[in-house]
Amino acid sequence: MLYILLFYTFFKIGLFGFGGGYAMLSLIQGEVVTRYGWIDTQEFTDIVAVSQMTPGPIGINAATYVGYVATGSAWGSVVATLAVVLPSFVLMLSVSKLLLKYRKHPLVEALFGGLRPAIVGLLAAAALTLMTTANFGSPDADRRTFIISCLLFVVTFVATRRFKINPILMILIAGVAGYILY
Repeated sequence: MLYILLFYTFFKIGLFGFGGGYAMLSLIQGEVVTRYGWIDTQEFTDIVAVSQMTPGPIGINAATYVGYVATGSAWGSVVATLAVVLPSFVLMLSVSKLLLKYRKHPLVEALFGGLRPAIVGLLAAAALTLMTTANFGSPDADRRTFIISCLLFVVTFVATRRFKINPILMILIAGVAGYILY
């Protein structure tokens, strides 16, 4: 029964996860942390960090890990991974011919125009999901940790956005800085 629930949950996430893996993060957290309690918030944060550093899409990596943790076996990983990928695979196969044929149609252009703001909202929700006391600390509990975390966030954001520094390099630099400072 757990495997069926796991498949259903990640199939639903894969079906409604427009915008890629980062947009899926808020959906994944809502289901696996809040609704089912398969993992806690701290473990979810760890999954996001590890999924960013490992090859492959973050949503698929997260599904693989959650599937393993939820079931305690590699079969859970397989089920969750297939479930999150299956909707995209089926939709791409079925829509690709139609999209190529009707891509200049006003209705298709309007549909994609409407999806853009929704995707931005999902990405913003994913960013806000990660801005928790588990990641940043609390100014009341430990002001030093909170200030360091906020500074690391701002410096990393500015360095990747404004100065176009490679995000992988910034992850490594932030990890070393976090290790030294904490």
